[in-house]
Amino acid sequence: MPKTRGAPDFTLFITVLALVSFGVVMVFSASMYSGLVNYHDSFHFLKLQVVWVILGLAAMVFAMNYDYRNLRRLAGPALAVALVLLVAVLVPGVGKEVSGARRWFIVGPLVFTPSELVKLCVVVFFAFGLSRRRENLQNLRSMMPFLVLLGVACGLILIEPDMGTAVTLAGTVLVMFFAAGANLGSLAGLGLAGLGLAVAAIAAAPYRINRVTGFLNPWKDLQGQGYQIVQSLYALGSGGLFGVGLGQSKLKFLWLPASHTDFIFAIVGEELGFLGATMLIMLFGIFAWRGYKIALTAPDPFAALLAAGLTTGIVLQAVINMGVVTSSLPVTGIPLPLVSYGGTSVVFTLVGVGILLNISRFCGEKQGAS
Repeated sequence: MPKTRGAPDFTLFITVLALVSFGVVMVFSASMYSGLVNYHDSFHFLKLQVVWVILGLAAMVFAMNYDYRNLRRLAGPALAVALVLLVAVLVPGVGKEVSGARRWFIVGPLVFTPSELVKLCVVVFFAFGLSRRRENLQNLRSMMPFLVLLGVACGLILIEPDMGTAVTLAGTVLVMFFAAGANLGSLAGLGLAGLGLAVAAIAAAPYRINRVTGFLNPWKDLQGQGYQIVQSLYALGSGGLFGVGLGQSKLKFLWLPASHTDFIFAIVGEELGFLGATMLIMLFGIFAWRGYKIALTAPDPFAALLAAGLTTGIVLQAVINMGVVTSSLPVTGIPLPLVSYGGTSVVFTLVGVGILLNISRFCGEKQGAS
């Protein structure tokens, strides 16, 4: 077996630190008024975010030095535990219900979102399973065990309900199927089937239909379904080229809901302008470049599929989030990875980054040749 060769991917490491640092600053800027009004402490969300970031960075360093090959024997048990937690969070009195959604375990100040753990465990399990069956993925029948498992995970997430996370997970697995060499015709069929299921999920829930109609014409219902996206567009538009200045946002004064979580990109655009938003997009672009480079130069199929899945999960989530904020996609509750406020999301995203960095340590001279 290959031995660890030198340091992890330096460019990826610095990019992640830049994203996390940027996120801490923007969380404070976007949440200071909300923290003052709701908790009588402008630093409330900042202090919590710093704690989660420290825990996440510690977890990233651990994962960065933990041989990724050991994850193969942990893949099954970890996914089983994650799915049990995903079922448990749906039980009244066990999972916490907020605004009609039951996605969290809340104990005092601690908040845990099991769907974040499920995303990571599904990627690890599928990387292991697909790496062993690469020669037998030429038809839907051979892919069926994986599709059933994906359906269970996404179905439970949809029940919470959390369509954004379910779509992200399904899209990530579809890319992993492609990377594993699955038949393109089968993948096209899966894509169409997934689109059909998404349409059915929207049609089955009136609030999702309202979100779609609000997305198609947000100006029609300025005080209802179109309110959040119109406020987001106001924030982005008022930023201009250079922004109104860090900390100077007006929309964060309770005009824009979820300004420090799902819609933090709008505050970035308002305070730092088009240039600041572009810089953030470029950081995610660099992340994608290095992540997929690691996948292409990985020492074995398991590592390659794992790197592809981890990279896709983070990048796809970022694309969906920014698509929602810019009114390019219907509104769905999904944070901007490494930037938005949120403990579980930050920690498990950084764990995934740590695994990716660990894989980069085994890529040898092929990694350095780039």
